[in-house]
Amino acid sequence: MRTTATVMTLQSLEGTRFSFDPGALCLQFLTTGGPSPAGRRYEILYEPDDLARWLPQSRLGLDAADVRITTGELAAGRRMRDALWRVASAAANGEPHPGGDLAEINSTAAHPPLVPRITADSAHAWALPASGGQVLSTIARDAIDLLTGHFADRIRECGGHNCALIFVDTSRPGRRRWCSMERCGNRHKVQALRARRDLAERNGG
Repeated sequence: MRTTATVMTLQSLEGTRFSFDPGALCLQFLTTGGPSPAGRRYEILYEPDDLARWLPQSRLGLDAADVRITTGELAAGRRMRDALWRVASAAANGEPHPGGDLAEINSTAAHPPLVPRITADSAHAWALPASGGQVLSTIARDAIDLLTGHFADRIRECGGHNCALIFVDTSRPGRRRWCSMERCGNRHKVQALRARRDLAERNGG
């Protein structure tokens, strides 16, 4: 069943835990790893069960026990995720989308997605059990919706030093800069404060 929670709790390599809302299901998927050196350091998808354990934390809110994931589906998921990383990064930097990566996303989206259903208490749910292929198709279709939708030009890379997280800025003013204010936003404020103090001391203030 889909949950209303959109914020994930991530942990940095230094052990710091922080909240992160990337603004879209497909961008949540990028927190599982990626093709860049930074992404490889955070890789968590080694076995099918690893992907299953990620599902309850995502916007899908699926119970791991309700989804059957094969080794082949896991490999396909990593390929699609890495393609999405490159496409989202290109979008964030105003660059053309890599054609081969778009083909990978389109190919994944062509498979049957999760089937939505309504419960007796008018809640949104998914028809279960489901397959890993259905999950991946749903994520790929979410990526297509994002990349072709109203917020396509609001895809951002975090402005923090050595932070590779990608999010979509859905705020009204469109001025979000950080993956998380409690992490990179706060670090920037601390660094700016130190810089002002250092400048004041050098000027005899």
